[in-house]
Amino acid sequence: MFSNRIAIVTGGGSGIGRAVCQILAKENGSVVVADINLKNVNETVNILNNPNNHLPVEVDVSNLKSVNAMFEHVSKRFGSNSVACALANCAGITRDSWMLDMTEENFNQVIDVNLKGTFFTTQQFCKRIIGSNKPGSIVNISSVSAKIGNIGQANYVASKAAVEGFSRTVAREMGRYNIRCNAIIPGFIQTPMIETVPDKGKI
Repeated sequence: MFSNRIAIVTGGGSGIGRAVCQILAKENGSVVVADINLKNVNETVNILNNPNNHLPVEVDVSNLKSVNAMFEHVSKRFGSNSVACALANCAGITRDSWMLDMTEENFNQVIDVNLKGTFFTTQQFCKRIIGSNKPGSIVNISSVSAKIGNIGQANYVASKAAVEGFSRTVAREMGRYNIRCNAIIPGFIQTPMIETVPDKGKI
């Protein structure tokens, strides 16, 4: 199903992103494992089927230059005429606190990674695949918290609710180019991200 195709997975160093990388590798695809933590990236690549088929990349999705560098790595590794046909935006962070105590820095950090990072990677992915005249697929990770809110996560909930609206708009705009965009809304999954969330906050 995915044989000989290229997929980019942000947040591929752990959690949901790592699991997505494993699934794609089992389908004989080439996976660009992208994460801000290069150690975790290399750990993911080493557990994938056929590790040499995949590309480890250190990327800060909240930085456009870093995102563009990631796509340049893809071209260098797989060839200038090769483009990724799938993008999974799994990169995300939390900076939890009560809304009244939340700092501007912590609010901005979460928005920058979870929302702006999704925008940057999606925009650059679409620009490249449109030029190739190939179909594409984008999957963005939202959260059940975006639907009902969650105590101590005003920034995270806002970012994930925005990812849903963003995904709907991308789907409407990019459909004419045969590019699909969907958002997945998982509940709480045992990943490193939720280790700081208290049990009473796990709805």
